[in-house]
Amino acid sequence: MDRINTIGRRKTAVARIYMSAGSGAITVNGKELNAYFPTEVLQIITRQPFATVKADATYDVKVNVRGGGVTGQAEATRMAISRALVEANAEYRPALKKEGFLTRDSRMVERKKPGRKKARRKFQFSKR
Repeated sequence: MDRINTIGRRKTAVARIYMSAGSGAITVNGKELNAYFPTEVLQIITRQPFATVKADATYDVKVNVRGGGVTGQAEATRMAISRALVEANAEYRPALKKEGFLTRDSRMVERKKPGRKKARRKFQFSKR
């Protein structure tokens, strides 16, 4: 199996990954997964697709991720890995789809409106 290239998005984060057969090493922007995503929750989010299809130490993943915050980046990476796993083995699709890893979360930040403090928050009311 040669390299599989897929893309994943979440909010403003975009993750491009290159997956190849290997020992389960995940590199994010040139750093080890544990160094780039220091919290355990973000590491679990990133590894979820492998755990779902029980392919933990089967593939090496190289991730380029930019934009957004750490959670958005972790979830974008999760989506890209899921897409790559389906490309590698179509039998993984039902399990990953059931978990919702193949669906793009379309929720974005609502824009700020004029005459408001934020998107919906009004300025503090002053009686006098």
